[in-house]
Amino acid sequence: MVLTRLSLSDFRSYADALIVPGPRFVVLTGENGAGKTNILEAVSLLAPGRGLRRAALSEMARDGGAGGFGVAARLGDVDLGTGATALAPERRQVRINGAPAAATALSEWLSIVWLTPAMDRLFIEGAANRRRFLDRLVLALHPAHAVHTARYEAAMRARNKLLAEEGRPDPVWLGALEAQMGEHGSALAEARNDTVTALASRLTEAPEGPFARAGLVLDGWSHGDLATELAASRPRDAAAGRTLVGPHRSDLLVTHLGKGQAAERCSTGEQKALLLGLVLAHADLVAERADRRPVLLLDEVAAHLDPLRRTALFERLEAGGGQVWMTGTEEALFEGVPPTAQRLRVERGLIGTI
Repeated sequence: MVLTRLSLSDFRSYADALIVPGPRFVVLTGENGAGKTNILEAVSLLAPGRGLRRAALSEMARDGGAGGFGVAARLGDVDLGTGATALAPERRQVRINGAPAAATALSEWLSIVWLTPAMDRLFIEGAANRRRFLDRLVLALHPAHAVHTARYEAAMRARNKLLAEEGRPDPVWLGALEAQMGEHGSALAEARNDTVTALASRLTEAPEGPFARAGLVLDGWSHGDLATELAASRPRDAAAGRTLVGPHRSDLLVTHLGKGQAAERCSTGEQKALLLGLVLAHADLVAERADRRPVLLLDEVAAHLDPLRRTALFERLEAGGGQVWMTGTEEALFEGVPPTAQRLRVERGLIGTI
């Protein structure tokens, strides 16, 4: 799973850019604001979802450009593309080998996992961010997860709207929506359970190392007759203005196995080490079960690691294989990266080889 070409058109700070990435490490360095993270964001859009910044599509179009943007990539003999037009700036378009496709179809071709500085607060913020992080991990093992998630959320939005209407909602239509939520909710909960169970087992059995081992538990609704539970919860959900039962309220609980302590109570450094260890173990799990490694996007990951952990990270990534994109402000941060790495310098929307 290696991108061999990436081109950007009117995307963020780039009027036009082309990268022919190497098969392993792609190291992007430059000053803050130079546009390094923009490149990672472009890669992240080659997977279902809103990308690593979760920005609106209209925000991604370059100021002074034609009004839309395009991101295209080559993966083996497959061409992937996504973007938006000036006429429909908030409507995402996806093409696979030139043919229109749903964004959820991207997960059939490519798995992408990322870490950004904003995710340093993953363990102390709300459950929604942890669910999104978990779902990104699940997608690498269960490509259909994106479809089940999208259909579950669409049915839930329609049900919430129906319950909010004045008068007595149509029970037949409600029942149909709840049946859809039950079908897709059960599938996405099963995929989450499978991923968490497999990843937790791998982390528990792993030897101690420079990155803390995380204990994982999926908390919340995970099985049962969801459609029946939803039908019984209609009065309560109508009063609350939202659906109060289902996998959309689940949470990923993480502990520091070495200390027996909840992740949110650990230091910032320990939390980052937990997150890194989790992502590295997940990449190994995907390679083992799906016979392909996810593309890793690591934004400023080396900046807050001590030299020992930086070296250990690069050695682990090199041993694991797969394509890894990394950003940093200084080239010295990547001294431990193999000399075969592709090193690019980013300056004000321009990309050059070091």
